[in-house]
Amino acid sequence: MARILAIDYGSKRVGVAVTDPLKIIASSLETVHSKDIEEYLKKYMEQEEVELFVIGDPKTLNNQPSQSKGLVDAFVNRLKKVFPEIPIELIDERLTSRMAEHVIITSGLKKKDRQRKELRDTISATLILQTYLEKINS
Repeated sequence: MARILAIDYGSKRVGVAVTDPLKIIASSLETVHSKDIEEYLKKYMEQEEVELFVIGDPKTLNNQPSQSKGLVDAFVNRLKKVFPEIPIELIDERLTSRMAEHVIITSGLKKKDRQRKELRDTISATLILQTYLEKINS
């Protein structure tokens, strides 16, 4: 069974999350450098079937495109060229970074581990994917 893969795209790092084959649970997968994400996805998809990409859509609190919207749009266009058979769904990612920070703080991790930005990126991708799953299951 195919999985759904979520991406929290940033200029330096990309958080990646994925569902289980039954599309019930969203799990953090990895943080990848932005320049390496397409190659990472190709390798991942050699091992796992992916039926949909869910990409975080950056917006401001007043529902306007944020400064990073152009960067995400360019990435989406590249994905469409590299993986034309896989549909892409954009999901509002407002406040996911703050929610990820809250999750990290309340997780009980040591301060040094909580400061790793990579952890925030994968948790943000997981939150984006969980939002999508709740949307389709409501």
